[in-house]
Amino acid sequence: MAHSRIEPRKPKFYSSRDIDRLPQLQKLPEESRFAMKVVAHVLPMRVNNYVVEDLIDWTNVPNDPIFNLTFMQRGMLTDEHFDRVAEAVRTGDDAKIKEAAHAVRLALNPHPAGQKTANVPVWEGDAVSGVQHKYRETCLVFPSAGQTCHAYCTFCFRWPQFVGLDDLKFATDESLRFQDYLKAHKDVTDVLFTGGDPMVMGIKNLRAYIEPLLGPGFEHIQTIRIGTKSVSYWPYRYVTDPDADEVLKLFEQIVASGKHLAIMGHYNHWIEMSTDVAQEAIRRIRGTGAVIRCQSPLIRHINDSAEVWTRMWNTQVRLGCVPYYMFVERNTGAKAYFEIPLAEAYEIFREAYSQVSGLARTVRGPSMSAMPGKVAIEGITEIKGERVFVLRFIQGRDSDWVKRAFFAKFDPHASWLTDLKPAFGEKHFFYEPELHRLLTEKQRAMESTGQAEAVGD
Repeated sequence: MAHSRIEPRKPKFYSSRDIDRLPQLQKLPEESRFAMKVVAHVLPMRVNNYVVEDLIDWTNVPNDPIFNLTFMQRGMLTDEHFDRVAEAVRTGDDAKIKEAAHAVRLALNPHPAGQKTANVPVWEGDAVSGVQHKYRETCLVFPSAGQTCHAYCTFCFRWPQFVGLDDLKFATDESLRFQDYLKAHKDVTDVLFTGGDPMVMGIKNLRAYIEPLLGPGFEHIQTIRIGTKSVSYWPYRYVTDPDADEVLKLFEQIVASGKHLAIMGHYNHWIEMSTDVAQEAIRRIRGTGAVIRCQSPLIRHINDSAEVWTRMWNTQVRLGCVPYYMFVERNTGAKAYFEIPLAEAYEIFREAYSQVSGLARTVRGPSMSAMPGKVAIEGITEIKGERVFVLRFIQGRDSDWVKRAFFAKFDPHASWLTDLKPAFGEKHFFYEPELHRLLTEKQRAMESTGQAEAVGD
């Protein structure tokens, strides 16, 4: 496990308080820095020295993709929302700033697709804290100690985890009741530790969450997944951090137990895989027997071209990683700044897909993680004189929906499933009656635990 060519590095973190102090930002106009501060009162801002010094091309700011990925931009809020918060910021009154920021946050759809409620299982009369169980075989676990990141993505759909409001947070309680839930649900084959980022946790916490799943009672768990941006934002986690070797030993232990370990690497641009330390981290992770599967949304200002995706997928295959998903930017947070119409997203995917070999065509997309499930745009075609989107479920709240094709009227401006209308004069999509029944059932279950449930996307 030698890594002599990589020098150890200590992380330094920067927040909105550092906007006027960070040397790299001093070349920007004062107006731009003020806009950053305004937006950072609403959406979370955190970046580290590796991202600032090694990934951002400061000669290309403000157009640099990693700059847009980590630093706030004026367009991330509507004019109305920006002006409301800016007015409060100019007063210098903390109470007014907090009030304005909170009001804007609540208007940004903080928990899309039932993240906070419709996906939370009710078991033995109570909601299971820090667990989402939307699809039968896969259970998501949000470790309470892993609800931050090495840096925050400006497009993040889980931004409410990081803004300091307990009513918007989502995490396990200290009882680790999720383990009892998993033990009792034998249909679950895959457990995904997510956040935030589980890899901000030290080895002691990682072992506490993962090791029990390798023992008796969890034989039905076949795969441990870890969703992480650390492979991009802090690859030193696997190379020179004090417990890097112990982390890799844990990975080896998972594989030796007979379970599959999938590192769900969030890479938004090929630049994130271009540094020596990033490639060394990949090499060391793969050396444990783990597989790195790569996913990203398609994001305006960051990776909205077929050329970027072609190069990213080819780089991933060359480094031994598996292209996994191209997602559609979710309908939350700064969506208006980042979103791309579904028709354009499909063409970008198709063009990039057509330029890579079969080994990179493991990737799926463009996929919307919407209320009913993961819906992929399979094509745009004309049937009986009507131009339509061809859609299908990759995953569904009801597994019977999976792989079933359905059609929506073509709309060049639609950017999410809820913008689409059924084709051929149909009154609703085939899954909607059953979805309504499932959500109504979940609403009753949540109400019985004293939690409110909002049905809708």
